[in-house]
Amino acid sequence: MKWYHYIACFFAGAFLANFVPHFTNGISGDPFPSPFANPPGKGLSSPLINVLWALANLVVGVLLFKVSKLSWSNKLALLIFFLGIALMSINLSIHFAEKMAM
Repeated sequence: MKWYHYIACFFAGAFLANFVPHFTNGISGDPFPSPFANPPGKGLSSPLINVLWALANLVVGVLLFKVSKLSWSNKLALLIFFLGIALMSINLSIHFAEKMAM
């Protein structure tokens, strides 16, 4: 694999992790912060906006996953993919903890 495949692995994990909270809140009918809220990332967006944002993250994540040429036999690529998921998940948990304080 070339170096840019590993970068694609990382960002595929990050985009796929970001898909989850927006999609689950959106399909549950709950307002949730998104980049399109006022203020961006802090205010609440409608469930429809969150579902659309989640689907955009899913498309980008899947495309990056395909570009990354990730396979079960490449342990380093799997680790980097997991790191993308883990770091985005940790970042989102810290950022969205403020939502509950509102």
